[in-house]
Amino acid sequence: MKHTTTGSTTDVLVVGAGIVGLAFALQAAQRGLRVTVVERDAACTGASIRNFGFVTVTGQGAGDTWQRARRSRDIWADIAPRAGIPVLHRGLLLPVRRPVALPVLEAFMQTPMAEGCRLHDAAALHGGPLVRHEALRLDGVLAVLESPHELRVESRVAVPRLAAWLAEEHGVQFRWGEEVLEVAAPRVRTSRATLHTERVVVCPGAGLNGLFATELAAHELQLCQLQMLRVRPHKGFRLPAAVMGELSLVRYRGYAELPQAGALADVLQHEEAASLHHGIHLIAVQSEDGTLVVGDSHHYGAAPSPFALDEVDALILRHLRRTLDLREAQVVERWTGMYPVSMQHDALLLAPDTATRVAVVTSGTGASTAFALAEDAFRDW
Repeated sequence: MKHTTTGSTTDVLVVGAGIVGLAFALQAAQRGLRVTVVERDAACTGASIRNFGFVTVTGQGAGDTWQRARRSRDIWADIAPRAGIPVLHRGLLLPVRRPVALPVLEAFMQTPMAEGCRLHDAAALHGGPLVRHEALRLDGVLAVLESPHELRVESRVAVPRLAAWLAEEHGVQFRWGEEVLEVAAPRVRTSRATLHTERVVVCPGAGLNGLFATELAAHELQLCQLQMLRVRPHKGFRLPAAVMGELSLVRYRGYAELPQAGALADVLQHEEAASLHHGIHLIAVQSEDGTLVVGDSHHYGAAPSPFALDEVDALILRHLRRTLDLREAQVVERWTGMYPVSMQHDALLLAPDTATRVAVVTSGTGASTAFALAEDAFRDW
């Protein structure tokens, strides 16, 4: 294929149009820089549109991740209406039934991360402020953690709308269906052209064996595959907030790193061994059409199997029915997603040279933290 060469037409070139790439494009554009985004696919089809669209704050790891989630939530709240992205619901409800889970929530409420949250005990669940949440099954529930901080967008709608808004309102140039083959700033060679730019941000997502593979390999990243479902509930069912379950308390670091979580993990290992084996914990959110996006599972490796397991879907649905008061739960869609993970970091920001940054969210928190990660990167760059 013949390559064309353009002049120095952009200040920042972003490789990848997933949520991390779009976050960096937004940050650069807001600083008055000319931005070009190069995406190998004809549209964003990866992890950024295959998730819950759940901007999760409560339960994120203490420190940078939680702070970035708070800041990213604020950025989402600011740009969503301007970009025509509906915020479908806000907040989080996390009910617990096991007595050993209650000390975890009580300990969490003593941390600075619990600011604005409420822990409703059993007395408050009947005739108290939670009666408005008819969607929850409250039989046997000992307490419900309620957080006001989260918001939910429809990822498969929000990501393309965000890209379109960046193009229309901020002049960001998009080159779709074009793969970047080599980055040597100020020169970037793609499958269609040789481009010139002052700075480059590479956002590879799950593509760990391409650009800067050697630098990424030093951080011992692996891939995580998840399974998710779209479920149609009975007519009129309304979910007022995102819902999580007890298994989330041993997966999300904001809870799992509390000393009290150890006892819960021991009980769950005995009572929910199959779910823990498949990395399952419940998240349920609702879409504009009334269907629920439900998940998820976690399987790790250098090349996780691309085949979804019926056993995993059955376990997820069991947790869903135990948590929500559903008369019907018809599965209308199934899919898998893939994202990079690290055992040491929730995000990586590498600097191969002064003109280049490699940005990878390595914890499945891209939608929740990417905007603030980009803000941090430009602040120090």
